Amino acid sequence: MRKIAGAIGLGLTLSAGCLVAAVTASAEPAQPRSLYAPSALVLTVGQGEDASTAAIQRAVTLSCAPRPSGTHPAAAEACAELSAVDGDFSGLAVTESDNGRACTRDWRPITVTAEGVWDGRRVSYAHTFPNNCVKEGATSLVFAF
Repeated sequence: MRKIAGAIGLGLTLSAGCLVAAVTASAEPAQPRSLYAPSALVLTVGQGEDASTAAIQRAVTLSCAPRPSGTHPAAAEACAELSAVDGDFSGLAVTESDNGRACTRDWRPITVTAEGVWDGRRVSYAHTFPNNCVKEGATSLVFAF
């Protein structure tokens, strides 16, 4: 009986040792997978005056580091435009008179948003245009999807 108890005790000791080794291995700090700061965004276009209540019509993902990717149809160009303004979305838009596009003055608001991370910094951007014509004429490729 003593031998059985000793064998059971040894088995429990070995199991506990394996458990400690497994916990120790998983407790090591995570190593970065890339040398690049993350740049990953979710971009939306929605019908409505406010980002929190707009009915989302389209949404895409855009990742720019280490290479352009995502569901955005022109990921490389959009990443290049964002890089040119250091991720400052307000630097992408121009006024209606700057682009020479003639749009009606009807009020059918379109709101664009960007949420995520740019070069390791949290990004949250929203802008409302009076209608789709103004949006199409005033934005870069970043919100052209």
